[in-house]
Amino acid sequence: MTSPRLTRRLMISAVAAAAALSITSCNSSGTGSTVDGDMVQGDANAPVTVIEYASVTCGVCGAWHTQVYPEFKAQYIDTGKVRYVFREFPTPPFDIAAAGFLLARCAGEDRYFQIIDAIMHSQQEWQQGTPPRQSLLRIAQSAGFSQEQFNACVTDENSVRALEERIQLGRRDGVTGTPTFFVNGRQISDPSLEGLSAAIDPLLPAS
Repeated sequence: MTSPRLTRRLMISAVAAAAALSITSCNSSGTGSTVDGDMVQGDANAPVTVIEYASVTCGVCGAWHTQVYPEFKAQYIDTGKVRYVFREFPTPPFDIAAAGFLLARCAGEDRYFQIIDAIMHSQQEWQQGTPPRQSLLRIAQSAGFSQEQFNACVTDENSVRALEERIQLGRRDGVTGTPTFFVNGRQISDPSLEGLSAAIDPLLPAS
């Protein structure tokens, strides 16, 4: 797992002072377009970009990804209507969230969303008493990682530094919690399929 020192660094990044937020919020850089490091699904030329800031340890995020995401993907991403951008924004416990995101990155772009999906589904195991660390190791091993490779992945200094930078992007975009959704740069408050449809459909070309 991530070391206590690295976890502390992530916590400091994730709980930046509100005063800093007020200074940097006017410099939002990524709510309407992709940036380096984004993980993306869908047609690059889709008329609508939906950005989600989420955490693999966020219960509401887990519920959205298990209950809403499959239909959202089928209706909007797979049809070329939406380019979906997933951004990492760790929430407590930070060590588990960070390890989950680092593992997904280590798995590579072609398996990134598969790992995120597996971790989101594993929240049900945590609620039944399975230690999150055990679930993450199982997911890593199912993806072909040895325990040594898994440990090296989630403690890599360069990877942790890159995650810190992605957290700061969320702060600059005014994100204070998860999940947070933007549709073509506008934050929406209802992430249900109905709420997303209400924000997306008026932006689609007339058929």
